[in-house]
Amino acid sequence: MSLRVLRFAVLLVTALPVPALAAPGPLDPAKTAAPSDKKATPELPSPYTPNYSRGAVPPNNGQPADLAYGAYQRGQYVTAFREATKRIEANPKDAAAMTLLGELYNQGLGVKQNPVKAAEWYRLAAAQNDAAAMSSLGLMALDGRGMPKDPKAGRRWLEQATANGSATAAYNLGLILIGTGATADEAAAAAQFRKAAEAEIGPAQHDLGVLYLQGRGVPKDASQAAQWFRRGADNGDLASEVEYAILLFNGNGVTKDERSAARYFLHAASRGNAIAQNRVARLYAVGRGVAKNPIEAAAWNLAAAAQGLSDAWLDQTLSGLSGEERTRAERLANERIEQR
Repeated sequence: MSLRVLRFAVLLVTALPVPALAAPGPLDPAKTAAPSDKKATPELPSPYTPNYSRGAVPPNNGQPADLAYGAYQRGQYVTAFREATKRIEANPKDAAAMTLLGELYNQGLGVKQNPVKAAEWYRLAAAQNDAAAMSSLGLMALDGRGMPKDPKAGRRWLEQATANGSATAAYNLGLILIGTGATADEAAAAAQFRKAAEAEIGPAQHDLGVLYLQGRGVPKDASQAAQWFRRGADNGDLASEVEYAILLFNGNGVTKDERSAARYFLHAASRGNAIAQNRVARLYAVGRGVAKNPIEAAAWNLAAAAQGLSDAWLDQTLSGLSGEERTRAERLANERIEQR
């Protein structure tokens, strides 16, 4: 797919602390890194990402409304295809319309999916210096989608897209750099992440925060990490939300605030994050940041366990629930699991 984040075997994650087993102890660093939440947000915004409005609205330049773009945003893909085609017939150099046709063919929206045709339209748009098309071509070359697999060409397209102002290309270029594992590339990766982060791309804000937390490519600075995690959380990035909650709870790089941390954990837990569900369960079990509530603790523990995150300490701590309390907890857990 053209609109997505590159995936690497080594992902940027931090060790997520957990509440101490002996309440009310502090959150202690985990010995191993927790799974990344990137799967929850696998795509980055671009001018033609469905339901994405920030930065994707055509400029108010007195020109007629972008009917093709509007139809795409509403899910009217056949209309989007027709309007984009009409625009190209009227103006053979309409790069935005070319990029839209490329995306429709790439995703198979309103037309039969055809990566080769998608790449053809992206190339035509890229020839008009369309950064979104260059970014898409870079990802397709890296994947071997619609063209032979060519990592070098893919990187060149991403570099061109970045030079032409594509924040998503900058982020993916940063992922390539950090994916080499070379210390020398970490500073360059951080610079690319910063470009994307300043454009308010949540996953980039998360990864830049991780680099600050670990001191990779940038000076180690928990305060900077907290600021970027907070911005990522504000932009809906689930991993950022969990990381910021952890820093808040521990008072690492930010003023310690267990109640605020609990609110962030609860919000992430309600969005289906297993790590947040486990932390919320522990907070309810010991009454830190929230009022002590064994039933809520058990319900969130069950929700996390359903995703494979079991917790022997919680199981033991909550073993004294009555049959009626356990039934209520199971009902709450099932409701939350079904809402995911």
